[in-house]
Amino acid sequence: MPSWIGALILPLSGLLLSLPAGADVKARSCGEVRQAYGAKGFSLADIPYQEIAGEHLRICPQEYTCCTTEMEDKLSQQSKLEFENLVEETSHFVRTTFVSRHKKFDEFFRELLENAEKSLNDMFVRTYGMLYMQNSEVFQDLFTELKRYYTGGNVNLEEMLNDFWARLLERMFQLINPQYHFSEDYLECVSKYTDQLKPFGDVPRKLKIQVTRAFIAARTFVQGLTVGREVANRVSKVSPTPGCIRALMKMLYCPYCRGLPTVRPCNNYCLNVMKGCLANQADLDTEWNLFIDAMLLVAERLEGPFNIESVMDPIDVKISEAIMNMQENSMQVSAKVFQGCGQPKPAPALRSARSAPENFNTRFRPYNPEERPTTAAGTSLDRLVTDIKEKLKLSKKVWSALPYTICKDESVTAGTSNEEECWNGHSKARYLPEIMNDGLTNQINNPEVDVDITRPDTFIRQQIMALRVMTNKLKNAYNGNDVNFQDTSDESSGSGSGSGCMDDVCPTEFEFVTTEAPAVDPDRREVDSSAAQLGHSLLSGSLVCIALAWQRLCR
Repeated sequence: MPSWIGALILPLSGLLLSLPAGADVKARSCGEVRQAYGAKGFSLADIPYQEIAGEHLRICPQEYTCCTTEMEDKLSQQSKLEFENLVEETSHFVRTTFVSRHKKFDEFFRELLENAEKSLNDMFVRTYGMLYMQNSEVFQDLFTELKRYYTGGNVNLEEMLNDFWARLLERMFQLINPQYHFSEDYLECVSKYTDQLKPFGDVPRKLKIQVTRAFIAARTFVQGLTVGREVANRVSKVSPTPGCIRALMKMLYCPYCRGLPTVRPCNNYCLNVMKGCLANQADLDTEWNLFIDAMLLVAERLEGPFNIESVMDPIDVKISEAIMNMQENSMQVSAKVFQGCGQPKPAPALRSARSAPENFNTRFRPYNPEERPTTAAGTSLDRLVTDIKEKLKLSKKVWSALPYTICKDESVTAGTSNEEECWNGHSKARYLPEIMNDGLTNQINNPEVDVDITRPDTFIRQQIMALRVMTNKLKNAYNGNDVNFQDTSDESSGSGSGSGCMDDVCPTEFEFVTTEAPAVDPDRREVDSSAAQLGHSLLSGSLVCIALAWQRLCR
């Protein structure tokens, strides 16, 4: 062999020995990675032009790489931010469902109360003028307390309604007996005869049942929408663990470090990462689904026997009917009260000689549905509840479905049809490990995320407890019971602010027995009939006129 050839071979062999084991003679360019990295908004000063040795990498494979230590740190934070945004975007539907429907239902309910009060007030002012205005606070207080109950105030509906009828009896008793003077003590004695004499007929009992169960259902339903909104907002704001962040970086950006920025993760690989990162959220699913089921059942009550709209629209007519009953039985009521409370003192001559006001309009105008104000956004309770029910059904199993929803996003994974040309955490090849089941305890052998199954997320457990408490309230509301108040009276067979049970017949606790909505039209016909009788009886004298003045004092 010529000497010049030997002289050439010697330096070349030394050069080959100096290259790292397994390296190509010519390092690959990082141009494609530089372009993708810059598109993320990062400075290109961090990234080399050609691959470098990867011993410095802490998460990605320590092979020849386009990533520096600074790049790995930045991309790790980027993967964390993208994951947080993915969860928030994926849960956007359920969050907006509860936010928008809570707003709509709350607007509807408040406007329904406002319209009912305004309608009654306008009618009574027009019909009875000053006589009503001098006593209108009795009805204003009724609506004030109903609003306070709805907004979460500590109001016992049964006690509040009992107090309303007692006050109404005191006022009417004075009007039908203007020739007497009644002290506060005497009027207190009169009010004690409300239950015994039943001066207003059966209207107070029926109205109490209808109002309590409708308001309990409506308030609990809107509270449920509030809890659902708060839980969804809180759970959608995730705080990934260090183990989760490492797994996210490895899945989303280690392809960059390997010079494969366009290769997306395998679908099953993504599922295991997401199931590990969202293990605690998946555990929320069981209680969440029970909560949604309870919301749907109360919604059915709102469409049927607990329909707040069918209670509030004709409430003035119902109270008028009660006042007519009082007018018709005024002589017997007065006689029994005088017998029980004693003979009252005569009123001064000026007062006893007073007659009904000359401008007192004795004509009773019956309920006309066309005159009712339009409720919130021109909708009805039935349409509103139907819309809410449809959205609630779509939100079931939302938390356990998060990994699947995220991983089917084409911007995240290579999809299920490209299982060979995807990133498996090490290279561009098929992902082989099996997919983990849902929930924390099932992540004990998760190959991608280091999950401590002995330490459940306390924040998620708090949300589970909030849902459990709300579900219990909804179950009680379904049966017409308000868990905020415990009723110990013998009249009610259920606990709370009204059992919602008609004629002492109640379904077993949370047995979902179909109950037909109470018919409204027959009651209204009875009211119209009573109104006609009232018109005739008014002709009998000014005493009757004054009593009838209260027939429309409902507000």
